[in-house]
Amino acid sequence: MSEATGRPLTDDERAVLRHLLSAPFKGAEALRDQVEAASAEGSWADGDGPSIDLVVPDSAPAAPLADGLVPVDAAVTGPDGEFAGELLLWLQDGRLAALEYAWVTDEAPATLPAVSEITVTAR
Repeated sequence: MSEATGRPLTDDERAVLRHLLSAPFKGAEALRDQVEAASAEGSWADGDGPSIDLVVPDSAPAAPLADGLVPVDAAVTGPDGEFAGELLLWLQDGRLAALEYAWVTDEAPATLPAVSEITVTAR
């Protein structure tokens, strides 16, 4: 049984998660509801790389999706308009499990990209 542990999501993390889940796909509504109950473990600047683990309590309804990636593509463009990477949103047992930033730039990102820099499409 999962209990909400860790730290509260930041406003930026919550906004990015909502943006990623704005694409229409089966199970998106349940995942959107989970964002409100989720907490995070780790931070973007803690040296473990640009990702955080997400913890969703068992009391939040599970989405009818298999373990693995949420079925969205989330391309990130930098301030110069060039492709900078993508965000990957992971599920386990129908619940949000992790948010990862896979970058293609020389330097690892220390923060999440702004919502305006993320283009989301359903797969």
